[in-house]
Amino acid sequence: MHMADALLSPSVGASFWLASGAALAWSARHVKQSDRSDLVPLMGVLGAFVFAAMMINFTIPGTGSSGHLGGGLLLSILLGPHAALIVLASVLAVQALFFADGGLLALGANIFNLGVCTCYLAYPLIYRPLVERVGLSPSRKRIALVTVLAAVLGLQAGAFGVVAETQLSGISSLPLATFLMLMQPIHLAIGMVEGLATAALVLFVRQARPDLFVMIAPAALAASGRARLPAGLIAALGAASLVTAGVFSWFASGQPDGLEWSIERTAGRTQMTAADSAVHTLLSGWQERTAWFPDYTWVFSSKQAEAPVTTAQVAIDNVADPAWPAVDAGRSLAGLVGGLLTLGLVMGVGYWLKRRKPDPL
Repeated sequence: MHMADALLSPSVGASFWLASGAALAWSARHVKQSDRSDLVPLMGVLGAFVFAAMMINFTIPGTGSSGHLGGGLLLSILLGPHAALIVLASVLAVQALFFADGGLLALGANIFNLGVCTCYLAYPLIYRPLVERVGLSPSRKRIALVTVLAAVLGLQAGAFGVVAETQLSGISSLPLATFLMLMQPIHLAIGMVEGLATAALVLFVRQARPDLFVMIAPAALAASGRARLPAGLIAALGAASLVTAGVFSWFASGQPDGLEWSIERTAGRTQMTAADSAVHTLLSGWQERTAWFPDYTWVFSSKQAEAPVTTAQVAIDNVADPAWPAVDAGRSLAGLVGGLLTLGLVMGVGYWLKRRKPDPL
């Protein structure tokens, strides 16, 4: 559900940069005030894992579409909503800058749709009161059902945001009713799959390491002797990220994602051209210079040299890969580099925030 710049006007794109920036400033203030000594390294390895997981599109049967894990709900459950938004924004920034996955003008909107809608709406309004309420001992079934519900509603809010932002921009030929009626149902299906995957991960972690959950107070962590994460756990999460990016990414679906699928069926063509504005041209040129791995493929491969990816278009490939799994050393390299870039960015931001003196209340 990564929006490209072709869908947004400069004014709408700038407005959501400001909105997401304000949300990130609020998140940063809370992260600075956190007493969790394990927070920054956990943010880093989970950011690398979410980056890798986003590379694996899963097919939605009978639709010709695919989806991928958004990660906002999982991060919120394990880190809390404030740290989760910073991690997800870092993932999206790395994807936009180095992989041309989502536009630079659209980065603020993507952070809002994928991050704010989940971290500050679905998690605190649905998941937390129904699972993490004080005195509540939720069953595994309750956790699973609430996780799916929160994932679905969070993604529905984000999908509606994409439609609303596109219509407010007024630079595309996507009719509101048709676009909306395609976006919401396909993201309902994607949200259900993401919810089930998130529930499985959450239940596994609750069983293996209940002390990772944000409902445990720092004093309780210290009393349990687990105020710091064991190095082995960090290494295991890091290894899982590397394997997911380097190997499991070969098994990604070749079908277009839910947003691309909806655009294709609404506009009747496979690509849309962005408005010929100075802002679009500037940001497109900037992204082409920084995107070493457009579409998660090494830019210096012969295929990419012949057909470079530009961000002035929303390209939709509705032809599945000829071979599956698509064993591709370039894709593995892209995943490993992206995971390491995300790890470095998240930990750099996290330690910078923790070293600054907290603002007075």
